[in-house]
Amino acid sequence: MRTFYQLLANALLVVFKNNLVWFALTYWIYLETKSVVSTSTLGGLYLVAVSLSGFWLGSLVDHHKKKTVMIGSGFVSLLMFSIGLFIYSSFPREAFSSITSPILWIFASILLAGTLAGNVVGIAIPTLIGSLVPEDKRDKANGMFGTIMGVAFSATSFASGIVLAYGGMVTVLIGAIVCTILAMVHLLSVSIEEKKIIHTGEEQPKKIDVKGTIKAISAVPGLFALIFFTTFNNFMGGVFMSLMDAYGLSLVSVQTWGIMWGVLSFSMIFGGMYVAKNGLGPHPLKRLFKVNIITWTTCIFFTIQPSIILLAIGMAIWMFLMPSVEATEQTIIQKVVPPERMGRIFGFAQSIEQAASPVTAFLIGPIAQFIFIPYMTTGSGVDLIGDWFGVGTGRGIALVFMIAGAIGLLVTLIAMRSGQYKLLAKRYEEKK
Repeated sequence: MRTFYQLLANALLVVFKNNLVWFALTYWIYLETKSVVSTSTLGGLYLVAVSLSGFWLGSLVDHHKKKTVMIGSGFVSLLMFSIGLFIYSSFPREAFSSITSPILWIFASILLAGTLAGNVVGIAIPTLIGSLVPEDKRDKANGMFGTIMGVAFSATSFASGIVLAYGGMVTVLIGAIVCTILAMVHLLSVSIEEKKIIHTGEEQPKKIDVKGTIKAISAVPGLFALIFFTTFNNFMGGVFMSLMDAYGLSLVSVQTWGIMWGVLSFSMIFGGMYVAKNGLGPHPLKRLFKVNIITWTTCIFFTIQPSIILLAIGMAIWMFLMPSVEATEQTIIQKVVPPERMGRIFGFAQSIEQAASPVTAFLIGPIAQFIFIPYMTTGSGVDLIGDWFGVGTGRGIALVFMIAGAIGLLVTLIAMRSGQYKLLAKRYEEKK
């Protein structure tokens, strides 16, 4: 467990520097361009890259020592952030002020590559939990990992808005470079006793074994259903990733928005600590559905009025429950999947689940910009519901959030009665 705790500390630093760059980039690109299309496009690019890279990163984790893969990802991040710093310092600010600027998107894509490389932690650590942590403690270990994600999120939420406001992107990138170097140096000092890498009967295993991974998932009744349920959640979650910053920044300044996220992210920490202490109980799948009912109901109401307080309460509830959702999927996969396939299945799940969000992210920005925002600004929505709902750009975005929440709630209620999920719950019980 000592090695596990050291890995958690290293993951904290890696996730912090990833989020520092990505959050600051999202805030910065909106403030520079003043367009929700820019944030939705940026979110879409990120999610497309995550979904395409999951298969490959999962295969790297299975076919190589996890420590080697994580150190290699640090080198890639360091290179990309350094190139990004050079580009930002070499061009005038006006070159980044238009959504049609090639330099803007080259710069954003390079930083995307740097953060994407660090995402291997999200596959490697759950895989190592499956080998380093006793089975009866894995749900709590996953809760600890969720707590670390929350701590990193909290620290970054404070740091990204404040550093961006007072130091600009140069300071953000220098900070990320320093954190990357520190994480690599620390990981080199951690001794990880990994078992011999198991291949699947092939002398020269494929780097990306999609066919074998799909076969392994199919062998577990209901596991595909779990992955696709999470995929749907991410499909709807793309709405919030694309529009949340634009909505929040329509209510408060970037400094206040960053500080608010820093405070709210303590909810994620407390949620992770709750799982770490109490586990998921004997029926984690049933708990997953209950959590989703609460989160989607919250999404229906937290933007019903243009109130930063109401938004904060809703986001606090949502973030408290996020570690339970992540820990449930990780715990089930760790129990029902063979160790030699675990990295690839975590990578597959990441790819499939994240593939849905780009569709939403790319579509929802233009839909909000050209349909819902005009509807609540100059359209018939002003006369129909404007007297109590409010009018303006923020209210158009809020209407999108409410519709997404209603759809998410309906699908959750339908899914929890499906036979596939009952089969998965039964398989989980049989593995005890």
